[in-house]
Amino acid sequence: MKYTYGKMLIVLVVTILLTGCLYPQNQLSKNQAPNQDQLETVQSAVDQFKEKTQGLVPIRTKGSDTPIFEKYLVDFSKLKEENILTEIPGNAYENGGIYQYTLITPDNNPRVKLIDLQVTEAIRSINVKLDIYRNEHIYPPFGEEIEEGVYSIDYEKLGLDKSPTVVSPYSNQHIPIIMDVEGNLYVDYRIDLNNALNKYEHGFKPGDDIRYILADNTPFVPVYSFPYTIKNGEPVFQLENK
Repeated sequence: MKYTYGKMLIVLVVTILLTGCLYPQNQLSKNQAPNQDQLETVQSAVDQFKEKTQGLVPIRTKGSDTPIFEKYLVDFSKLKEENILTEIPGNAYENGGIYQYTLITPDNNPRVKLIDLQVTEAIRSINVKLDIYRNEHIYPPFGEEIEEGVYSIDYEKLGLDKSPTVVSPYSNQHIPIIMDVEGNLYVDYRIDLNNALNKYEHGFKPGDDIRYILADNTPFVPVYSFPYTIKNGEPVFQLENK
């Protein structure tokens, strides 16, 4: 009997150790997937907070020049202080996950969406190489001019084997990282926007910011993006509103 219990104990300890080694906290599936239940939980918490505080929303204060889709990050500490949310979602950055929770249209209809931090990391890694290059050169490593003021990246000048891309949170395709005339990096979402324009009903007119078709119909916001509008049914850059 003692031998049986001993074997069971060894198996249990080994299982726990293997689980910890093979699946560290930041690699657990709950941290890697855009879970609809978690989105709905945070949305409900934001709605309760707004009702409880006479219209305020639980966000961190960001500068006025912060890009619109990165401007209204959910402040989980405020939700916990009000005893509205007891646990931060497992896939949230604050809990070791790969997403930041953010709000769109916070003033009249706050809706909870996700920032895919894998996009952020891809931009950061290229920025590191870009900073090194610009320490030695006057101009950014411009490639082809895609449109006036928008350029591909001369990847060879950055020591890369191919043009830099990032995996789209919308299609899982590799989409380009591009730059403006000042050398700032962006993600080119035209493929995703074109797919969305064909998939979802909309009433966009030239001059409208069509990026909201992605934010409205999916869990994700298009971070690091130029503004886009529509022309002849297709997405085009709208640089004047950048």
